[in-house]
Amino acid sequence: MTSTAFVALVTCFDNDENLDLKATRAQVRRQVAAGNAIMAAGTNGDFSALTFDEKVRLLDAVKDEAGDKVPVFANAGMPATYETERLAKEFDRIGLDGIAVITPYFIDCTQDGMERHFARVADAVQAPVYLYDIPARTQNHIEPQTAARLAKHGNIKGIKDSGGAQDTLAAYLEVGRNAADFEVYSGPDHLVLWALQNGAAGCISGLGNVLPDTLAELIAAFDANDLARAEAAQARYTAFRTDLYKLGYPPALVKRALWCMDPSVGASRQPALVPNADQDKAIRHVLAKYDIA
Repeated sequence: MTSTAFVALVTCFDNDENLDLKATRAQVRRQVAAGNAIMAAGTNGDFSALTFDEKVRLLDAVKDEAGDKVPVFANAGMPATYETERLAKEFDRIGLDGIAVITPYFIDCTQDGMERHFARVADAVQAPVYLYDIPARTQNHIEPQTAARLAKHGNIKGIKDSGGAQDTLAAYLEVGRNAADFEVYSGPDHLVLWALQNGAAGCISGLGNVLPDTLAELIAAFDANDLARAEAAQARYTAFRTDLYKLGYPPALVKRALWCMDPSVGASRQPALVPNADQDKAIRHVLAKYDIA
């Protein structure tokens, strides 16, 4: 069985912060050329700064550009179940390979509330649904026992863990081992290889926007059972992550690092990161350290 690396694709904007679908399509082609799958409208895709209609337009373009060359997932998660279901249905119409659903944010949820939330969305669409846990951003966390119950739903097929805690990822992997058809994807970029070695189906990585070839190399080496090569790719990935994320908020820094390489991607929508000459200089120093053009 081959592993899958999804890149949590950036969303591109023009200088007036309008959605730039031409530039976004170029980023899709770049990832497809590297052999990476696409996860759009996620944390690294400025999803919380996009309108409902923009998300639909974005995924129409991303899926059209990717075609059937690589799988395409998108995050449909919103604070309320009602709007999450509406967006998931639009993504289903587009024909995505999977619909990720981030835990509700702003609303303080019980485990029962989240279970009902995810089940209702999964009932409403044909595409497989994937849970998306990132408690540092949403303040809601899917307990492993809740994930185990949801894994029994016929249309909930896995989880993306972006919590960053290895023990939680291990607990989700145990859920996957005990379920008939439930995949676990690692979100933390420093745990990609560890997750693969412990049964993960793959990863969903923001850093792949900047290092698509390193991510693809890590996955290919692991699948080829070339541990030394996989470890070398993971070491480069982790070291770059450490150096870049010292500078501030990770998703905005990924986008800004990509902007330093290719300004066509545009800045993040405000107020995520105000462009700063000193910070851009520090980012370029990190890029140069790793010989990234």
